[in-house]
Amino acid sequence: MSADRYTGKPFLRLIDSFVLDAIGALDDQAKEGLVTIEPKLEEVYGPHDGWQDVVTKNMNFPSDLPEKIEQIWLEGSARMREQGIEPDPHEFTRQFVDSNFL
Repeated sequence: MSADRYTGKPFLRLIDSFVLDAIGALDDQAKEGLVTIEPKLEEVYGPHDGWQDVVTKNMNFPSDLPEKIEQIWLEGSARMREQGIEPDPHEFTRQFVDSNFL
């Protein structure tokens, strides 16, 4: 995703990462980076059980949201593939976050 997307919106990167993680598309380097910044996140957002918990608590997400996001991704991806289109997890994330959380 474009770096411009996150200019002035640092928490948006966490939300996008949350969605990518839910659909199994968050790469290992990004995961490691998020784990690395967890102490800073704790300073800013208070005690938590990992970066995903920071997002869940601050956005008031239900605990089963990752499973729901994954289901939406799987169903949508299957429909796209039936039409001969390869789904893009980053585009899905952008559209999902922009439609539901912004």
